[in-house]
Amino acid sequence: MGRVSRRAFAAAALSAVTMMTTASAAPGRPAPGPSGAPGGGGAADGEMRGVWLATVANRDWPSRAGLSAAAQRAELIAHLDTAVRNRLNTVILQVRPTADALWPSPYEPWSACLTGTQGADPGWDPLGTAVTEAHARGLELHAWFNPYRVAAHTDPGRLAATHPARENPGWVVPYGGKLYYNPGLPEVRAFVEDAMLDAVRRYPVDAVHFDDYFYPYPVAGQTFDDDGAYDTHGGAFPDRAAWRRDNIDRLVRETAARIKEIRPGTRFGISPFGVWRNAGTDPLGSDTRAGVQTYDDLYADTRRWARENWIDYVCPQLYWHIGFAAADYAKLLPWWSAVVEGSGTRLYVGEALYKAGDPAQPAAWRDPAELSRHLTLAASHPQARGHVFFAAREVAADPAGAMARVVADHYGRPAPPPA
Repeated sequence: MGRVSRRAFAAAALSAVTMMTTASAAPGRPAPGPSGAPGGGGAADGEMRGVWLATVANRDWPSRAGLSAAAQRAELIAHLDTAVRNRLNTVILQVRPTADALWPSPYEPWSACLTGTQGADPGWDPLGTAVTEAHARGLELHAWFNPYRVAAHTDPGRLAATHPARENPGWVVPYGGKLYYNPGLPEVRAFVEDAMLDAVRRYPVDAVHFDDYFYPYPVAGQTFDDDGAYDTHGGAFPDRAAWRRDNIDRLVRETAARIKEIRPGTRFGISPFGVWRNAGTDPLGSDTRAGVQTYDDLYADTRRWARENWIDYVCPQLYWHIGFAAADYAKLLPWWSAVVEGSGTRLYVGEALYKAGDPAQPAAWRDPAELSRHLTLAASHPQARGHVFFAAREVAADPAGAMARVVADHYGRPAPPPA
């Protein structure tokens, strides 16, 4: 997430895609037909029915910073109850949005999204409460962490006085108007792992979850200045890109191993941007023409992580409609299904509920049945074991009725989470 939301970042990341397609073709429309199996229910061994609950910049929760502890707790409970009403079974709660914490961490300050002041004690334990209350409702609680984002500005003086980024200025790189920890420093990687895994030690979370932010999304005309780290640590690699990918590979492998040591049975999942590489770049890539490729631009080899079972589940953000020329949901779904085939990595599909009914989106998204058609299509791909919706605010408000359509067509009965 960035300063405002994943929505804003997804829009920026796909700006090149949009420009490529709007001039050449009208947005594709799905073939007519039923939007889903009437009254559908869950598979016997469970399916993922998840929702992301974003806290960065108060995107979904708390509704604003500075609410009382009681009001924050009431809003959190309301989101959990909304998930239950919609027959969802998993909440993915963002607990480390900007190198800060939604639990009493010895490593990092309290998040500003709670009180409005980074480091200020909110007077309660949001993550501990979320785990207890989710489990009481039969929901899984996946703890969502952002490893390297520090701030949505470039002024370290605005961080809490004891923030590790202020105490270790050599760890931090300003880029694109934001601050990031440098993934190329081994001491940074060790620290962020320690900071994130403190939550796993303290709470029986069902999974650790990363989203799509590793190295930052590219910003035109700007360079991520990791020259010093590359000079010190990159000598064994053929080029900087290979070194950067190895840095992220190490984060993923080490996090997976440490989760198993700290709390066996806790899973590890990642929800990457939906395009690994375009086929025009790599014959192993998808039939897409996306403006961002995770392998090349974020230095995240998401295909390898899934195929080699480094992670327990992959949840690609397939935030495009069926028929979208540059990144067609109907082409990416089978591509990702083939990636996980035989791997042991579960495939869940990230769904752009936030686009439903938005007049700024292509026409397909103004049809409240678009998302339901995604689930219908996924039912023909047995590797796809469920869906996660972005995000909780839209599940609650459902302005276009798209979530209600999904529930009516596909979630006729409750379903347990995947075993």
